[in-house]
Amino acid sequence: MSLENRKSDSTTRFFKLSTALLFGVFVFYLFYLQVYKNQDYLAQSQRYTVQSVRIPAPRGEIYDRNYTVPLATNEEAFSIEVVPAEIRDSERNRVFDALAGMLKISVGEINKKIPPKYYHLYQPISISNSTDYETVAQIAEQKDDFPGVYWNAQPVRRYVDLESLSHVIGYVGEMSRDEYKLLYNKGYLADDVIGKAGIEKQYDTLLKGTDGKISKSVDVKGKDVSADQNRVSPPIPGKSLVLTIDRSIQEIAQKALGKRMGSVVVLKPATGEILAMVSYPWYDSNIFSSAAANSEYAKLLADPNNPLLNRAVQSSYPPASTFKTVLTTGILEEKVLSETQKILCTGHLDYGGRQWNCWVHSGHGSLDLKNALAQSCDIYFWLAGRDYLGVENIVNYAGLYGYGKPTGVDLPGENSGFVPNPQWKQKTYNEKWTPGDTMNLSIGQGYMLATPLQVADMIAMIVNDGVIYRPHILKEIRDPDTGAVVQKVEPEELSKVSINKETFAKVREYLRGVITVGSARVPVSTKAVQVAGKTGTAEVGLKDRWHSWFASYGPYDAPVEDQIVVVTMIEASNPWEWWAPYAANVIYQAIFAGQDAETAAKTVHVNLDSTQLRGRAE
Repeated sequence: MSLENRKSDSTTRFFKLSTALLFGVFVFYLFYLQVYKNQDYLAQSQRYTVQSVRIPAPRGEIYDRNYTVPLATNEEAFSIEVVPAEIRDSERNRVFDALAGMLKISVGEINKKIPPKYYHLYQPISISNSTDYETVAQIAEQKDDFPGVYWNAQPVRRYVDLESLSHVIGYVGEMSRDEYKLLYNKGYLADDVIGKAGIEKQYDTLLKGTDGKISKSVDVKGKDVSADQNRVSPPIPGKSLVLTIDRSIQEIAQKALGKRMGSVVVLKPATGEILAMVSYPWYDSNIFSSAAANSEYAKLLADPNNPLLNRAVQSSYPPASTFKTVLTTGILEEKVLSETQKILCTGHLDYGGRQWNCWVHSGHGSLDLKNALAQSCDIYFWLAGRDYLGVENIVNYAGLYGYGKPTGVDLPGENSGFVPNPQWKQKTYNEKWTPGDTMNLSIGQGYMLATPLQVADMIAMIVNDGVIYRPHILKEIRDPDTGAVVQKVEPEELSKVSINKETFAKVREYLRGVITVGSARVPVSTKAVQVAGKTGTAEVGLKDRWHSWFASYGPYDAPVEDQIVVVTMIEASNPWEWWAPYAANVIYQAIFAGQDAETAAKTVHVNLDSTQLRGRAE
């Protein structure tokens, strides 16, 4: 055999051997995959062939304290879904354009939810969650023009005549990316509808319920290949929430405030229950469940009157002369100044190179503590705070009353207010605290800030002999099917101070004097109930307008269990009128005489629509 033949035979044998070896490797690997890895791949294939389609749970309903007609409920609407893989590339632009027109949304919104990387999917993608029946009917009539477009019924949030309750109830909306990052590990999904403000946000986990699901078999592309009936797990509705709000009192307070920027708080001091909370201007919570939610929200954000702001808890103002109640408490408790000792008010005081003018420029004459509070004499409290009580005591008593810290109310975004002190001023402005700063603080001006709810807590502490109960909106949680009470919110003691009960009794007596002989004797004229309280007029740097306060409670002579606290606050942004005590007068008259706001206003001779200039008073 020649050398070439031997080489050829060697090459042939090597090739055959290599082929056999390679074939053997493939056979072994195939055997390995089919036998040894069979269970692993079978489990993996089963995981990918069972797909769950979510059934949104109805959101829990929200009621006022009487548990009759819901304030927030659910209405059946339709979600529009698109299966991207069922739309040909040549038709996609036409279908998206037509859908955008039907749904009154932009094509950009659809493209954002269905980017090109999703075009191969057979999984439905929701592009609208609040489509009405008429629109769905139009799409159905033209179904051939909308390949890959489907619809499903689902609950949509609806609010019943909320008006001023919009700030308390809040609203819902689609979850943002940032919200999803915070909530994904709590069982939320990226396309969940969640509470964005108010009670809807505060108690979202109670209201959201548990979604149901339909389990079905799909191929690797997500196409339904179920041969048998799909398995259904029904959704579990969210819990029903009953609030402390009394709808009739809310309506009275709303009408008493009218279209004036400001707020009203009506509180039960013995429990901390909030019976009414009004903030004007308000908004329509239903717009956030509409197709135009994004544009409407942008309008609200751009509104200079800030209608999204709950002024009762999210805005803080100088408490002005209502803060003289704190000074009165400190003077009585510390005994730094006899309650019978008089201070002369001539109408002005020269100090620090400037003239300090009392609000009564002609002066009040000589006043003791009781009459100084009744007449709200600035000079009395300037001197009492500066020369007798001192800034440390003032700051201490402000803290005891809850100023400068949140009340803990169950609403999101609460403002803490602010109580200044010498250390803060030195650190912030690199300036020493001056006696003039103490004088400003003594009448609730300068750097001092408080929310209307904090002022309400101040009054509650006075009538409770030193106890403040945490203000709250939630009264009880109920089962959505049976209506049975699942949990009741009990009064929670927020703070308790060791101030003598005799001191609080004196303060209550003095506050009654504000109504009978003092600054509020004209505006608070109701005969239906005895009221005690304190007026306040906060300077804002303008010569023709001020913030108007009235912090009060009634009935004055009743057990605390039967009393309510009413705080009215009117911003200086309104055309000036000293409206706060007049609004409270209408509220007391209506509640205790069993009248509506209009009848009450006529009874006490108040014009609810008045915008006439009223003389400034403290």
